[in-house]
Amino acid sequence: MEAEGMDSEGRGFRNVREMWREVIGCDGVEKEQKEGSSTVQNSNKRQEWYSKGIAYWQGVDASVDGVLGGYGNVNDADVKGSEAFLQPLLAVRFGGGNPHLVALDCGSGIGRITKNLLIRYFNEVDLVEPVSHFLDAARKNLAPENIVQGSHKAANFYGVPLQDFSPECERYDVIWVQWCIGQLPDDDFVAFFKKAKSGLKPNGFFVLKENIAKSGFVLDKEDQSITRSDGYFRQLFQRCGLQIYKTQDQKGFPRELFAVKMYALVPILTETTTRVQRKFQTWAPTIIKS
Repeated sequence: MEAEGMDSEGRGFRNVREMWREVIGCDGVEKEQKEGSSTVQNSNKRQEWYSKGIAYWQGVDASVDGVLGGYGNVNDADVKGSEAFLQPLLAVRFGGGNPHLVALDCGSGIGRITKNLLIRYFNEVDLVEPVSHFLDAARKNLAPENIVQGSHKAANFYGVPLQDFSPECERYDVIWVQWCIGQLPDDDFVAFFKKAKSGLKPNGFFVLKENIAKSGFVLDKEDQSITRSDGYFRQLFQRCGLQIYKTQDQKGFPRELFAVKMYALVPILTETTTRVQRKFQTWAPTIIKS
């Protein structure tokens, strides 16, 4: 990614590699494999990046307004936009009948997305969230007495950072990643999605919903995150072995906020995976144009 970028204090970077070398000690293309003092230093800088990010969120109130950065008023528009995106995907990817659907909510926070959306469409939802008081709030918000979705339930709560999480093989129909992937440097972004692909069922898919920079990238020095452009994301998807199945822009947010885009992503199929998937399908899904 050679486009220029900037940080939240207005400092410019010639390209993203320059930025990553400064904040995590390597260019973000792949983790340093060589032993030596430089490797230890790079590891320490990466850990500092993650520690500062967690520390920021530990100081945020476990409420809708807190996790949405003071913009709790966008919750309804966010859920409606996500539902309009998800519904046709489920119909096309899984067809009719009454399949037992399972989702993973990544960076789940207080369970806002699970409670307002995912638990209405999925029989089971697992949540992964590294901030302990957010996960405690999610357990409370998603307790059986606080949800009204019959047999649908929040099944598992994982207090693990996203970069360290390894999903159960072929458990999930949908892995939902929203407003959290900016915490991961590029190499950890790619490593996460490569691992997470093993957690998808044969016809499963990812939904990534994120802020979009107009060009290049914007580094937020307060919460230790990066907002990537659409072009930047597309380059990373290629490195992950993922292709875009559908995209859609979020509507109805205040103008002062970053634009938000939703991506449905599926693994790029090899001849072997295509044969495996055909065993599980009696119909041929088509690409939905954005």
